[in-house]
Amino acid sequence: MAIFTGAGVALITPMNDDGSVNYEKLRELLEFHVANETDAIIICGTTGEASTLSDEEHLECIRFACEVINKRIPVIAGTGSNCTQSAIELSKEAEKSGVDGLLLVTPYYNKATQNGLKAHYKAIAKEVNVPIILYNVPSRTGTRLAPQTVVDLCHEVPNIVGVKDATGDISEVAELMSLAKGTVDVYSGNDDQIVPVLSLGGKGVISVLSNILPKETHDMVASYLDGDVAKSCEMQLKYFDLVKALFCEVNPIPVKKALNLMGMEVGSLRLPLTEMEDANAKRLEEEMRKAGVIK
Repeated sequence: MAIFTGAGVALITPMNDDGSVNYEKLRELLEFHVANETDAIIICGTTGEASTLSDEEHLECIRFACEVINKRIPVIAGTGSNCTQSAIELSKEAEKSGVDGLLLVTPYYNKATQNGLKAHYKAIAKEVNVPIILYNVPSRTGTRLAPQTVVDLCHEVPNIVGVKDATGDISEVAELMSLAKGTVDVYSGNDDQIVPVLSLGGKGVISVLSNILPKETHDMVASYLDGDVAKSCEMQLKYFDLVKALFCEVNPIPVKKALNLMGMEVGSLRLPLTEMEDANAKRLEEEMRKAGVIK
């Protein structure tokens, strides 16, 4: 059974003025998503600035999310690393916190072979019992999970169940689906490809857009799965320009700006990420107005 079906939010990590994690705001965001029908919380992923959280902060955010959500919807923790042992330790601690699943990015910088990737994921998976979603995002990591590798891992390791595909290559998703024959849970990692991935048999999306439009992103997926393909396609196209604006600078710079424009007061970013350039911020604000996110 899939960890979740629908629209999971790749949640941002709110910061105080001094750069520390704002846990009260995090609580507010978690409740916001429950109230707006988000189907799963993905905590401490790319969008959550996990790469600049200390291990202590990383694990505290995971513990906090599990405590606040209290099993109302699944909580999936990003615990990947380019060091296999570090990923094992983070994953074991996240499991102790009560997560419903793990999201494990491919090792970055090392540029492992496909055999190395298999060995990495198998080493982590044997140390935990919770289900694992692989995370394939070569634009960030320099490493690409081949479709056959994904299928092999899902077939050979009982608790590796799916993949977040952020390759942007819909033909590669089709190849994966062809090889998997329904045995791999595939989630779009790109908000501009939610409907295309669903059309190939995907389970949903792990979404940045959900941070600002949780109910709408949920509805986009739910409409498709309920058979209203036309409505789902209409929503995909309605928010197309907004999605492009949300990625006109590296994620999560624009989405944090968007939340602040909405009055959510989620704070700034940790270096080396910096505030949005003025021209891009203006473009984002315009698209948010067009989409009805702000007035």
